[in-house]
Amino acid sequence: MKAIIINEFGGTDKLIHTEVPTPETGENEVLVKVRALSINPVDTKTRAGKGMAGRLKDEFPITLGWDISGVVEKAGSAVTRFKAGDEVFGMVNFPGHGRAYAEYVAAPAGHLALKPANITHQQAAAATLAALTAYQALYKHTKLQKGQRILVHAAAGGVGHFVVQMAKHIGAHVIGTSSVANRDFLKGIGLDEHIDYKSQDFTKVVKDVDLVFDTLGPESVAQSIGVVRSGGTIVSIPTTIPADIVEKAKENGVHAFFFLVQSSGEDMQAIADLLEKGILTPYVNHYDFSQMDIAHQQQETAGTRGKIVLTIA
Repeated sequence: MKAIIINEFGGTDKLIHTEVPTPETGENEVLVKVRALSINPVDTKTRAGKGMAGRLKDEFPITLGWDISGVVEKAGSAVTRFKAGDEVFGMVNFPGHGRAYAEYVAAPAGHLALKPANITHQQAAAATLAALTAYQALYKHTKLQKGQRILVHAAAGGVGHFVVQMAKHIGAHVIGTSSVANRDFLKGIGLDEHIDYKSQDFTKVVKDVDLVFDTLGPESVAQSIGVVRSGGTIVSIPTTIPADIVEKAKENGVHAFFFLVQSSGEDMQAIADLLEKGILTPYVNHYDFSQMDIAHQQQETAGTRGKIVLTIA
């Protein structure tokens, strides 16, 4: 089968298109013929030797990727939820070795959900790691409530645009930062207040929010402490928050923490329900599997609206 592997960490030139054996499936796994997959910042960071590289460094050749949508080719003997022919999607084995850059993926059945019939494989692939991150953060780790105020950094990005839609569905007042070019897009998916990060200092125009959803990193977390009410929360997803920033937040009555998404078929089913009802609409940038290097380069610009998705013919 077609696959893209890396034999060492580095630039996009390390992405090797090759042929590898179709994976065997365990009793609790299904073999998925992949129709579309999406990439995330963690893909490019891992390729470059950061991200999940520390966890995977002893597993060369590494097949990157975690986000898939496709059709079940066969199901393991203990699998009862899925059968051959089912259309499924999910984030596979994160934060382990997902092996999603391939024509076929052996995926734990417990990491998948049935793809809603009203969305494409490309839309489904887009709504995996990024949508799961938003869902688990908002519904499980912070439990955002109706009427609360949330500030979303990089609101037009892969995770950000799902956070905006979910927070609006919950009934929160949603404030988001982005470039002015994404203002109308964000307003169209539910944003209440837009901040152009290039011309406005959010620390001067935002105050008393209940939750900050940070997708940028420690510096952004530190700057955000002052806009959160006492008793409020900052959740950050790019990397661990340094102890001094966590302590500074605590001194201001703010709980700041790092959160890493985990594979969950149950949570994927919740996302499937939101997609089916039209509550979530992924914004998709389309590429072909043969363009993985270009897709990685685009992801690394950190200026992409929504999600990057690659189709496997």
